Amino acid sequence: MKKYLSTLLLFTLLINISCSKEDTGINEDFEVSTSDEINHFIYKGLNLYYLWQKDVPDLADNRFNNLEELYTYFRKYDTPEATFNSLLSQPGVVDRFSWIVDDYVALENSFQGINLSTGMEFGLVRYTNSSTNIFGYIRYVIPNSSASSSGLTRGMYFNSINGIQLTDSNFRELLFSNDTSFSLGLADYNNGNPINNNNTIILDKTEVQENPIAVSKVITDGTQKIGYLMYNQFASSYDQDLNAAFSNFKAEAVNDLIIDLRYNGGGSTSTAGYLGSMVTGQFTGEVYSKEVWNDKVLDAFSPDNFINNFPTRITKTDANDNIVVDEAINSLNLSRVYFIVSGSSASASELVINALDAYIDVKIVGTTTVGKQVGSITLYDSDNLFRSGDNLNTEHTYAMQPLVLEITNKDGKNYPNGIVPGTNFTGINLGEDIGNLGVLGERSDPLLDRTLEYISTGAKSSAKTKDFIKTEEIFNSKLATPAKNNMYSELK
Repeated sequence: MKKYLSTLLLFTLLINISCSKEDTGINEDFEVSTSDEINHFIYKGLNLYYLWQKDVPDLADNRFNNLEELYTYFRKYDTPEATFNSLLSQPGVVDRFSWIVDDYVALENSFQGINLSTGMEFGLVRYTNSSTNIFGYIRYVIPNSSASSSGLTRGMYFNSINGIQLTDSNFRELLFSNDTSFSLGLADYNNGNPINNNNTIILDKTEVQENPIAVSKVITDGTQKIGYLMYNQFASSYDQDLNAAFSNFKAEAVNDLIIDLRYNGGGSTSTAGYLGSMVTGQFTGEVYSKEVWNDKVLDAFSPDNFINNFPTRITKTDANDNIVVDEAINSLNLSRVYFIVSGSSASASELVINALDAYIDVKIVGTTTVGKQVGSITLYDSDNLFRSGDNLNTEHTYAMQPLVLEITNKDGKNYPNGIVPGTNFTGINLGEDIGNLGVLGERSDPLLDRTLEYISTGAKSSAKTKDFIKTEEIFNSKLATPAKNNMYSELK
């Protein structure tokens, strides 16, 4: 959507909820607290942008006669989080993904892959013989982190923190507390019922920046040259690096392409558009995706504002709208692409798959994705609700990430129940074998190996495919970051 939409919309619609000093209705003896100001900000932002605004009675334009009435009403909630949650439409059912943060700097950093982290990215699963005990398996380790320097690698397991067995009731407190260090108790897999092996690693949480392009290489398989990209976040600060990876694929004249999104929870919709054009390039000017916002936004602007076309260039501007990046997209002009996905693939990952499926042959290997076809914007407590707006409230650092749009492909299609390989998408339904993870980017990784076999033979079944112990994953480390599995639009 055009980045100026938010500014114009605020001028035309925000007047309904921004009272002047004369009509605030505030008595002289009424003291306005920072909590009151945060509550007003939450109401104002959700009233204007929330996707389901019309379905929440307390978000009606005429709900409050003046500011004192609004302040007084929301004082019944103890925290901004409670106020925010009270204004969502059926949290966990209709709205599964809106959230609020108390530190927008950490949120902004997280969108670009910068988090307070040990550098160990992991999934948490249940023991096969216990309904409460859980263990972790290391998916990968970020370079130049505490986990990396401690020698942790993909395929290791752990079942205790600070000597305490992990369970479904204590893992958040043990793994995601404010403590800056902890001891990790390593374990042997033991067919899904790990046994402590008496090896303990001390890990420190530091500010770690992750390059989302974890692996980018060309694999030769017979006479075929296959590009492989393991991409772990749609982080816009790495758009040029992503373009450089495709420049290499283009120079190597790859015949096919595998994009591994199994650990990618999403990110920037702009980056998702860039990636789509890198894969293709033959659809310049065609519709990439369509957006649906709430009635206020839809009624205020031309339908063209809600159409995203295939981009041809990566462009970025600074705070003063000066162009700081402008480069042509390196396009492969492919008519077929393969994706590896999992239950951790969400939002912008699903958007790319869905958008490309309307144009080229898209094949999927993995398990059902999250089903997050909705996106958000970051709202701040300023006059125009954006970081650069006038009168940014410096008394707090709360920001909201409410759902404001639903996104579809050019045909109006999306998958709110997830993309299911072999069911609603052509491909192979195959989960990651926790007991045999292999090395990412190598054929020892069963999912990559199976995808390469799929490319070479076209077969959806294989003698190599074997049954393995299926474990229930209940959480993963990326869901604990401020960015979570968010798909966001970068409006200014």
